[in-house]
Amino acid sequence: MNEIEIKLLEKIDLLVRLTALNIIKDKDFKEQVSLLSSIGLKPKEIANLLGKTPNNVRVTLSLLKKSKEKNKKSGISNEQ
Repeated sequence: MNEIEIKLLEKIDLLVRLTALNIIKDKDFKEQVSLLSSIGLKPKEIANLLGKTPNNVRVTLSLLKKSKEKNKKSGISNEQ
């Protein structure tokens, strides 16, 4: 990869980060994790954006999934 390609990738990464941070502003941690995951970011990427550990993000995603399954069984919708 040449220098121009590297700089281009760095700029794209910056744009993705800024867009993600704009999407999640004024949201609590669970909502932030849920939104960032729903747009395709991996736990490690989410953790880097939010200043948390990847494990913290994975646990939060697991709890959100369990909550969604529980609500689905009881007929409650979590959809926004």
